[in-house]
Amino acid sequence: MPALNDLVRTRTDLTDIDLDGLHVLLSEWQILADLSFADLILWVATRGGFLAVAQVRPTTGPTVVPEDVVGEEVSRDDFQVLTQAVEQGQIVGTTVDERHSDCIPVRRAGRIVGVIEQRQRKGSAREGESVLEAAYRESAHELALMIAQGRFPFPAMFNDPEAAPRVGDGFIRLNADGVVTYASPNALSAYRRLGLTADLLNADLSTLTMTLAPSGPLDEDLAAVARGRAPRLAEVQANGSQVLLRAIPMQPDGQRRGAVVLLRDVSDLARRDRLMATKDATIREVHHRVKNNLQTVAALLRLQARRLDSPEAQAALDEAVRRVGSIALVHETLSQTPDEVVAFDDVADRLLGMVLDVGSIGAAHEISTRRSGTFGVVPAEVATPLAMALTEVLLNAVQHGLQGLSGRIFINASRAGDRLNVEVVDDGRGLPSQFANTESDRLGLQIVRTLIVGELQGTFELELAPGGGTRAVIDVPLVHE
Repeated sequence: MPALNDLVRTRTDLTDIDLDGLHVLLSEWQILADLSFADLILWVATRGGFLAVAQVRPTTGPTVVPEDVVGEEVSRDDFQVLTQAVEQGQIVGTTVDERHSDCIPVRRAGRIVGVIEQRQRKGSAREGESVLEAAYRESAHELALMIAQGRFPFPAMFNDPEAAPRVGDGFIRLNADGVVTYASPNALSAYRRLGLTADLLNADLSTLTMTLAPSGPLDEDLAAVARGRAPRLAEVQANGSQVLLRAIPMQPDGQRRGAVVLLRDVSDLARRDRLMATKDATIREVHHRVKNNLQTVAALLRLQARRLDSPEAQAALDEAVRRVGSIALVHETLSQTPDEVVAFDDVADRLLGMVLDVGSIGAAHEISTRRSGTFGVVPAEVATPLAMALTEVLLNAVQHGLQGLSGRIFINASRAGDRLNVEVVDDGRGLPSQFANTESDRLGLQIVRTLIVGELQGTFELELAPGGGTRAVIDVPLVHE
């Protein structure tokens, strides 16, 4: 299905401001579809006719437009009712065969920027309909008038319209005095869970809601929403339940006719959010403790190394300290974020500093470093083996490529799609002549290949750098099946 932005920008004369207004409308028009039990199609004028740029189906009844019509265009002669709605600036109805359409002009900032075709079966608003259907249709008619007059949607109501209550979640109709004239079964059930024992009908919703809420300072937002005077969201918590309220003041012709209050029991969602927050805190605490334990292990290894007389044994323990330290760095980073991802630039910089400090080659020789590009955010399951492999590559550059020399180490990181490429280049002495035959004997390089190739399904290359020195290239996927 073609995207709204592409259709509007390539096939109409609407401005970006007009387009923003249409996006605001589309974030709210599901309410109109549900209240009117009708399919909605948004038409926008083109030079030769009208173009369908969006559609939505009701969740409260069957659709009468099962096919997707977005991208279709009709001439003004074939659909004159759309032209009439634009020219008159009023709702225009028409009946064709078994289909009835009300065409609602969409007014934004004083201009007609489109037309909503409210399509339903002929005679669907029949006599003898239920009280619920009558309350829905009355509210839908007033909402349609407000759209035609530019009074709905209200500007910047919500940051996340998807989280707002829907018509089917719970529906209450208030009169101009804030008294309940109709409450759907779902709305009544939600208030029952809040502790209501009486009936909602004919009750002052604001007074009733504030009575159910725990005693304390008056929540002015909640009172205004429950009274139907503020187009916003509010929550009420009582009796172990949590209900989200949304008020839509009904003001066609600028006259207050009451309000629609939509409500949703979010107790389970709130409970799930609390559980997730607890889980995230627990995971961060685990990472923190793992980091502390690894640092303890590293301290014990350093203590053991000082007690050894063998230089080879001391060097082996020093390498173990660095490997444990690289893992601890990743867990330290994970302990500071609620997500299982690592901002790896900081990890790389700290690894580089750690390798240079522990692998110092004496005051007479200096090594400078520079990192370019960005690692970005790396999944936790990739960060730990990547950190260990990068430690080994950097250590190889310091202890072998630049041993006894002054020089430079360059790290360049780049991302292409779901892959990360890392180059580590030094300007040292380069690879030994028999490197190909002795490579497999080096523990550090064995570790790198095991981690990069075996665990991360990536590639690792080690070669002479142009102009001298050594160039190591790590390339790994960041997403694993």
